[in-house]
Amino acid sequence: MAKYVDGYVLPIPKKKLKEYQKMAKEAGESWMRHGALQYFECAGDDLNAEWSSIKFPKMAKVKPGETVIFAFVIYKSKKHRDAVNAKVHKEMGELYAEDAPMPFDMKRMAFGGFTTIVEY
Repeated sequence: MAKYVDGYVLPIPKKKLKEYQKMAKEAGESWMRHGALQYFECAGDDLNAEWSSIKFPKMAKVKPGETVIFAFVIYKSKKHRDAVNAKVHKEMGELYAEDAPMPFDMKRMAFGGFTTIVEY
């Protein structure tokens, strides 16, 4: 059965990467504890490939002093994702108040769910 993937792209100030990494580690532990198959948080360091028609910094509207986070979580299926995310969002909501300051601008984050069409 094809897996299901949630993907995130967000710009973040480079000076807040350590703070974000701490938060991402807590989130990753929660996702894995509740059944995600894999969890990745990646900070951009080679974002201007010559052959790319649109670069990640432009797509993410990166400002000076920022980089891009590319993150994804892998699940068994969309149904599995929905069950895992319900538990994770409840747990993370208990850890972080809805109005808690974030190390990035939530309004500039992109998120989507993806059905796997090729897998090796």
